[in-house]
Amino acid sequence: MNSFLKGTIILAGAAFVSECIEFLINLTLAKELGEYGIGQYMTVIPVIGLLMIIASFELDISVSKFVAEREEKYHLILLRFAMKLTFLIMTVLLSGVAVIFLFFPLFSEIHPAIRWLILLLIPILTVASIARGYFMGIQKMSKIATANLFRRGTHLFLLILLFQLFDFGLEMSILVALCAIIGSELLVLIYLISAYFMQIKYLKNRPVEKLPKNKILRNLMEVSLPTTAMRLFYAVTHAIQPFFIKFTLVTAGLSMNEATEHFGMVAGVAMTIGFFPAFIAHSLNTALIPNVSNAFVNYDQSRLVRLLRQVIVLTMLYGVPVCFLFYYFARPLTGMFVESSLASYYLQLMWPYFLLHYFTIPLQAFLIGLGMVKDAFIHNIWATLVTFAIMYLFGSSSSFQMDGVILGLNTGALVLMLLHYFVVCRKIGISLTLSKKVPMFYE
Repeated sequence: MNSFLKGTIILAGAAFVSECIEFLINLTLAKELGEYGIGQYMTVIPVIGLLMIIASFELDISVSKFVAEREEKYHLILLRFAMKLTFLIMTVLLSGVAVIFLFFPLFSEIHPAIRWLILLLIPILTVASIARGYFMGIQKMSKIATANLFRRGTHLFLLILLFQLFDFGLEMSILVALCAIIGSELLVLIYLISAYFMQIKYLKNRPVEKLPKNKILRNLMEVSLPTTAMRLFYAVTHAIQPFFIKFTLVTAGLSMNEATEHFGMVAGVAMTIGFFPAFIAHSLNTALIPNVSNAFVNYDQSRLVRLLRQVIVLTMLYGVPVCFLFYYFARPLTGMFVESSLASYYLQLMWPYFLLHYFTIPLQAFLIGLGMVKDAFIHNIWATLVTFAIMYLFGSSSSFQMDGVILGLNTGALVLMLLHYFVVCRKIGISLTLSKKVPMFYE
């Protein structure tokens, strides 16, 4: 069995358990917070995601790509330099975010302590990104899989423990839910950094060859900067999206409370269910980047084509059946969260959105491995513009409302998937039907 399939199976197996736990986490949150509370919670989460991206600076991606493309003798010097860079980024970011939080009381309408809790995530995520990237690069996917299990397991344990032991009001419940996220991330850091230092000890006893620091920096930044920019754009648009959707629904005639409840059913229920099978897509994503990078740097067209075919077949094998289940069993699935016919209706409308994302996630990993992060970034911009335009055009109509918003989400997902697919096929030199090979593009 090749390294790609082996890594994918390990990651997917662990991710399946993790997603089952995540499902229970969201079920717990839906029960404890209610429709309005989950809407408020899902308004905070994209902002946390934005900070997570800035804190990691996508060094896990750039380190994994660097490691996968080079021999072991260069790894130690890379990791030493990357760790110094990490502490610099962490210091600057902590100072900057602390100043912003002092002058702009974000989330004070929910709970004023939330912004200071979020600040604790910066050092945790920044340091963990280096260790995660190295294990991805040397394809020790069991480390990544174990870390993911730790995160989700701890998150669920803390939520159940705290909600069972204490009776919180709505504001405090949201704060407790966010504390559980931080506690789980801290456990992951402890695990990864312990394994990382054991690996450093091993590398010190192996042959070491130096690389110029400016070359290491350039190689890391060539991936980290555009990838961070792309993820930032994605995170910013998703942080804005809840407010934009609620504004659109209010324009269509709903009250703000009604708009928040409808958004909660889409983001907290339909998307929770729809993205449950995406653990396979994310497993493919993690395993693909080092494999594609290694194949591309070695001019191995046959391996690249084989990887693309495997990705498409695997995605079809799980994507089509689960979307069928979403459509025909929407009512019992959403009934585990809320007793609302609208939630099941929204899930049925969104099956194209989920299926397209199952394809998009590994295709984006392909682009990163091929050194085409800027292309992926541009694709995301175009897809987002289409999404927001259609969401407002139809969602602000009293006859469409949330149906129009979902139409925008589905259309944007289609645009993004097609752009990724066309460019990947062109780059690796294969027709859109995956049948005819042509010369690869290395410019």
